[in-house]
Amino acid sequence: MSPRRVPVSRRERPAKPALSREGLVQAALAIMRAEGLEKVTMRRLASELDTGPASLYVYVRNTAELHGALLDDLLSDVHPPGAGTPWREGVVGLLVQYTRILIGQPSLARSVLTLRPSGPNYVRLIDALLGLLRAGGVPLRQAAWGVDLLLQLATATAAEQGTRDEAADPDHEVNLQAMAVREASADEFPEIVRARDELFSGDGEQRGRWAFAALLDGIAGTPAP
Repeated sequence: MSPRRVPVSRRERPAKPALSREGLVQAALAIMRAEGLEKVTMRRLASELDTGPASLYVYVRNTAELHGALLDDLLSDVHPPGAGTPWREGVVGLLVQYTRILIGQPSLARSVLTLRPSGPNYVRLIDALLGLLRAGGVPLRQAAWGVDLLLQLATATAAEQGTRDEAADPDHEVNLQAMAVREASADEFPEIVRARDELFSGDGEQRGRWAFAALLDGIAGTPAP
């Protein structure tokens, strides 16, 4: 009599984990950090998650919504200022944190420029900025419009600086511009010659903090129509 045969599964791998929005976002983050946002496609994600592309649209409606979800996950690392922090310092500190995060992902920063993010961490950031502006006595409409301007500046700064850092020779264009300024004729370009020593002064963070502070002065002092 032959020995009893033990059934063997035909599956070559264990059961797949259930799909979820959080799992989709985490897979997309892993690809973005390793290979860049350009590689985060629905087809690539579907392959990583061992499913078909169509099944992913249950969790995100389109690529723009996915990019917004990626931003929101990254914003979990943005922390509000401590109690007693002066309101201007608190606003600038939040914006510097936001900018640093996006500088590391310039492709996402470029995408965010055209998005209307709506994730909970982004909404929390808006609320924190509004609270700080209102604590500084900025009228409500100016505060509301000002938050939009401040986040636009932060996002554009990250997109520009991060993209420059990605270049094969990031210093080349800066050196060409600096050379053009140094060689400018006082007769033809008198204002450039007067400002020559200042045009390239300061580092990226110093200039960023100054830009936020200058914009804050304008927001606080310019009545909204």
